[in-house]
Amino acid sequence: MLGQYLTASTLPCRLQESLMSSLFQTLQQQKQRILDIAGQYHAVNVRVFGSVIRGEEREDSDIDLLVDFLPGTTLLDQVGLSLALSDALKRKVDIVSERGLNKHLCQRILQEAVPL
Repeated sequence: MLGQYLTASTLPCRLQESLMSSLFQTLQQQKQRILDIAGQYHAVNVRVFGSVIRGEEREDSDIDLLVDFLPGTTLLDQVGLSLALSDALKRKVDIVSERGLNKHLCQRILQEAVPL
């Protein structure tokens, strides 16, 4: 499935697979902690996308999170959020805002993103 787009017909199956993944379960177990950290950096509407959701995660996979930043959020807040979550989860965390999405990947990411 690598490099392929999720479609309406494959999304429910892939979503079920990802919900069973150990990394997604870890994120669910750490949900409140993640949301608290996100709030400290002015981020809301935290969603998971990427390999974790597609069921393609590996031991060295990062965690891709899509967030909405509140008005007035600075670049330091954005970098700080990534570092704080990486430290808390002991895994690299990439943070992307909906406004910062690549226009060619935007639709796919929005379709596969799952709220935390």
